[in-house]
Amino acid sequence: MNPLSLVRRERIDVPCTVEIINTFDSLGAHVRFDDGTVVMPGDEVMVHGAPVAVPYGESESFSRMATITRASAIERAWTRATGDLEFMELCEFSFSEGAAR
Repeated sequence: MNPLSLVRRERIDVPCTVEIINTFDSLGAHVRFDDGTVVMPGDEVMVHGAPVAVPYGESESFSRMATITRASAIERAWTRATGDLEFMELCEFSFSEGAAR
C-alpha cells in the first residue's frame, strides 16, 4: 500500500442533477450523479452553478457539475469510527406534549 494514499485526497468532477421539491408535503433537495458515482463516508460534494429558488408548490430539476473531494483513508476511517457516536447524540432527544416546568 502506498503511504501517500493514507493522506491524499482526490478530486473528481462529475455531471449531476439537482432535484428540489418545495410543496406542502415535502421540502428537500437531492443530488443524483448522472454517471452513477457513489459518495462514501467522509467525502465532500460541491455543486457548481447559480443559486436556484423553486416557488412554493413546485418541484424542479437542474443539470449541474459537481466536484467530489474523496476522503483520505485516515479521514474515511475516522468518519466511520465516529459517525455512529454523532448519530446517537440525535437519538437522545425526545418530544412530549407536556410543557416542562
